[in-house]
Formats: sequence, structure tokens, C-alpha cells
Amino acid sequence: MNDASSPAAAPPVLDVWCELQCPDCHAALDDLRALRERYGDRLEIRLRHFPLEKHKHAYAAAQAAEEAIEQGQGWAYVEAVLGRTDELAKQGEKLLVKVAGELGLDAEELDTALIDGRHLLIVDADQAEGKAIGVTGTPTYVIGGERLDGGKSQEGLRARVEEIADRLLAAE
Repeated sequence: MNDASSPAAAPPVLDVWCELQCPDCHAALDDLRALRERYGDRLEIRLRHFPLEKHKHAYAAAQAAEEAIEQGQGWAYVEAVLGRTDELAKQGEKLLVKVAGELGLDAEELDTALIDGRHLLIVDADQAEGKAIGVTGTPTYVIGGERLDGGKSQEGLRARVEEIADRLLAAE
């Protein structure tokens, strides 16, 4: 068999169950940046939504993030909103639209997406899947079939994610 014709193996996936009004998710940004820097495209990091009821604007923020992803700036938007969790608590959807404009996104389209609910199904599906696998808080990571809960403490989580990612990459 010719190796050149066989498809490349998909990279391991790190699902990050996150909530954009969550201070713990904001604190986890440095770890996510470090993981992206260390692994590049050898590890797929996927944002998964898990809006918590205690945060009034988290559900809208998840929908806005999906629109930002569609417009090609998902992670930049996520980082920008997480950096302003206090403002989000006070300003809500106004801030979500403002951040889109600051990043050069089509803010009007993001506002329309919040009104028409075009991303509701993605957010609802993520939340349902999270509940089904036992996610109770954010951030929660799932890699190699292992769930790592960062909602109570993030101490040692990045090292554990790296350990699992290295193992998965070595097995390829």
C-alpha cells in the first residue's frame, strides 16, 4: 500500500466545555493558548457550549460565539468576551455586538443572529451532550475519552491534557 494515497489521520480532539460569562473559563484562556501554541494543528481544540443558568447572558454569548465562528473569528471573539465577563454581566447583548464590531466582524449580522436564533440548535446540542456525559460546570475538558473538570480547580489540568495528548499523538 502506498502511504501517500492513504488519508492522514485526524488529529486528537480536545473538547472544551465553556461558558462565556464564566470567570473560571477566563482563567483557563492561558492554558488554551499554551495548548494551541504547543500542538498547533496536531490537536484540534473545539469550543463546546455549556451556558450555566446562574449567568444571565451566557446563552446569548454562546450563540454570538457561533456567529463569530461562522464569520471566521471564533477564538478571537471567545477570548475577547471572556476578557470582559464583568461587563457582559452588566451590558448583556449590547456588549456582544460591540465586541463583534471591535473585532471587525459584521456586528449587525451578529445582532440579527441573536434575534433570529439561527445558532440555538448548536448551543442546545452542545449543552445536551455535555449533560449526557456528566459535565456540571465550566471549564470541563474531554480528551481521549477522559473528562477533566476545571470548574472546581484548574490546578494540574493543562499538564493532564498534555499527557493525554502526547499519548494519543504517539499512538498515531
